[in-house]
Amino acid sequence: MLQTSAIREILKATSSSDVIPFAAGNPSPQAFPVEAVEKITQDILKNRPIEALQYGVTEGFEPLRKRVLGYVREKHNIGRDFDSILITSGAQQVMDLATKVFCNEDDVVICETPSFIGSLNCFRSYNLRLRGVEMEADGMNVNKLEDILSSEKNVRFIYTIPNFQNPSGATMSLEKRKRVYELAQKYNVIIVEDNPYGDLRVEGESLPSIKSMDTDGRVVYAGSFSKILSPGIRVGYAIAAAPIIAKMTVGKQTSDVHTPVFMQMLVDEWMANYDFEEHIVKIRSIYGSKLNLMTGLIDIGLSDFFTYIKPQGGLFVWCRLPYSVDMMGFCKKAAENKVAVVPGTAFIVEPNEKTNHIRLNFSTPSDENIVRGMEILTQLKKQFNY
Repeated sequence: MLQTSAIREILKATSSSDVIPFAAGNPSPQAFPVEAVEKITQDILKNRPIEALQYGVTEGFEPLRKRVLGYVREKHNIGRDFDSILITSGAQQVMDLATKVFCNEDDVVICETPSFIGSLNCFRSYNLRLRGVEMEADGMNVNKLEDILSSEKNVRFIYTIPNFQNPSGATMSLEKRKRVYELAQKYNVIIVEDNPYGDLRVEGESLPSIKSMDTDGRVVYAGSFSKILSPGIRVGYAIAAAPIIAKMTVGKQTSDVHTPVFMQMLVDEWMANYDFEEHIVKIRSIYGSKLNLMTGLIDIGLSDFFTYIKPQGGLFVWCRLPYSVDMMGFCKKAAENKVAVVPGTAFIVEPNEKTNHIRLNFSTPSDENIVRGMEILTQLKKQFNY
């Protein structure tokens, strides 16, 4: 793993306004429905201020719970009679609560590798043993997954990001989704399905979630409004079997009591009174354009240097450098030239893993900065004899 100081050395300049933020993971400023949020906020504070500013119940604002559960059932076939919903402070809290509910110290969690550093660090903070299953173009290697399931004791859950995985951008195939669920049944383990990017599909056909296949209550589904409305409001949700949600609720009571009621009311009003589907179409157009811009520039100037598979959505492009190139050295040189990228070693699961990848974000920088940043990286490759 990278030492903290090495990561900081590469990324410390990201907050500077003159740095091109390919290391970020934020939604585009163009994607925020600012006028709608302003209007809803004024309406809530004028007509329901006490309800918005008072304590709420841990399970979440009841109208929002019903609205979200109804939406995902209708649109994505998620949620059965045995399921319930918990509103959380972002999807990240779902990972923390699931870990509290299912795991004891030294238990095993199986993760795709590479995987989202926020979730990995959450699992590590509970002193769990992480086993990595390498990512392929169509999702995790299911044969390796079964090898681990059959050999490891105390596997508590499988953590997966099936849609436009962070950082690899890969989408798990339908066949592999079915197989992962079958293996979870066979070895009696839980699946934590993290889907923050599912609505950001810009190419291809949508695939059913693993949760939609859940017939015996072993899938915990994590959703979020961070990428489609605003990450700053910190509203996410978990959908799982009612007994699991009940235990996660107790865990949430010990951490933040409840997700801010004001923000939950804002999301509920937005879903109820604004064209949710039209907004999704708008942000897909924004991200599709940015993705095509970045990958087009890679194809023009960096095709001999970056190897990548174009994602069908999400926020990231996962690029492998030539094995002859010092990846960390390249990241440092990029930072010196005011382009921040994330070294792939930040996302590995097990300490002995090696990678020569970097992660590029296309959602945060402006189009002008995407062009400028790719020009800088194209020039930079010459210092590595390419």
